[in-house]
Amino acid sequence: MPYFYGLDYTWLIYCLPPLLLALWAQYKVKSTFSHFSQVASDRGMTGRAAARLILDANGLYAVPVSRISGELTDHFDPKENVIRLSDPVYDVPTAAAVGVAAHEAGHAVQHAVGYGPMKLRSALVPVTNIGSRLSMPLILLGILLSFETLAYFGVILFAATAVFQLVTLPVEFDASRRALAALEGAGMSAEGVKSAKKVLSAAALTYVAALLTAVGNLLRLLVLVRRNDNRR
Repeated sequence: MPYFYGLDYTWLIYCLPPLLLALWAQYKVKSTFSHFSQVASDRGMTGRAAARLILDANGLYAVPVSRISGELTDHFDPKENVIRLSDPVYDVPTAAAVGVAAHEAGHAVQHAVGYGPMKLRSALVPVTNIGSRLSMPLILLGILLSFETLAYFGVILFAATAVFQLVTLPVEFDASRRALAALEGAGMSAEGVKSAKKVLSAAALTYVAALLTAVGNLLRLLVLVRRNDNRR
């Protein structure tokens, strides 16, 4: 039976579970960040100081740490080789700020050492962008015109999104690992490292959810295209 109370059953099976996980992950990130934003960091270390500590420990003295507006907009820009920290992180001495900033510094270290998965992810960006724009139109045209090759090609293009999210996992996990190791090596207390780890673990859930969402959508599209193919 293709529909369940007006909803396509493939959406219920493949898309709803990862969607619920993604919503929970977003809640977890915000609540964890909010909680540890109330916890003072070791020695009053700010986000900028934490990032600077890790960068300098790895000889990356030329990588600047700048401020960017917004909340949870923190990122490392490999093109400009700069870390940008949001207002609640940049000069704020909390455990949450230290965890987030250290993670972004971990990305800067990856970039400097030529970490393989990070280079692969960067190479996949153009392919992923093309796939995200063209996949759905090609799939819809293929189904409407009963042109199965076109529809399957659209599915293949969409698969690039899932591959991108898959490659993202080791990149993000490794950045957090580098960050925690650097903080511990710098003499941060066990409690301070534990707090940073909780912040980073919550953030990691969003990447897992993104991968499962991409895989779920890919499987659904494949089922829909195959169903249309079998009706011919």
